Amino acid sequence: MIKNMVRGIAVLSLALTPLALPHTALAVPKAPAAAEVLTLVEAVEQLPVADEVRDGYTRDKFKHWNSGLDLTDGCNTRNEVLLAEAIEAPTVGTGCKLSGGLWRSYYDEQLVDDPGKLDIDHMVPLAEAWDSGASAWTAKRREAYANDQDASTSLVAVTARSNRQKADQDPQTWLPPAPEAVCRYLSEWAGTKLRWSLSADAGEIDTLKTYAVGPCENTVVHYNPAP
Repeated sequence: MIKNMVRGIAVLSLALTPLALPHTALAVPKAPAAAEVLTLVEAVEQLPVADEVRDGYTRDKFKHWNSGLDLTDGCNTRNEVLLAEAIEAPTVGTGCKLSGGLWRSYYDEQLVDDPGKLDIDHMVPLAEAWDSGASAWTAKRREAYANDQDASTSLVAVTARSNRQKADQDPQTWLPPAPEAVCRYLSEWAGTKLRWSLSADAGEIDTLKTYAVGPCENTVVHYNPAP
């Protein structure tokens, strides 16, 4: 009788022991990368300097626009950005067709009430990103870059005119025509490059430094490293 009781306790003990294991074996979720807050001078100092290489670039190597953040809303990235940045919400029709609404294009301080007259600008253009390191990325990472809505500064709704004037230029050769937009633009440019670990060439760095120690000396850069 006693032997049977001891055996039973031993069996029960063995059966219960594994229940404690999963607690210690559970993977700890990886914490999201902490947000970085720097002065523009500090941000520029952290940018790696390298020559740009355009070899092999084509725009279709950055898949966009994809189905966006919300896979259930029927809107692609372009329309989701327009909805997020509207200062007066547009009407959303079948197939996420947008009409009406109001936006402010901060590059040129224009108010726009027709979504068809807006472009969604990549803060750091696709070609510039390619030149600065994205050529070594996987196609999946380039798609993530081209549709990046996890940082509000990566994609911006602006007038088609200002976006096409900018084209694939960096701050050395193009800055927003609205003077009050320049420091914000340089902050978002530097933050996007740091977010995606992209380099900058010598001329680009010189321009950023000139503004960082001059008219934009009080400008702050916010960014989260991309996953």
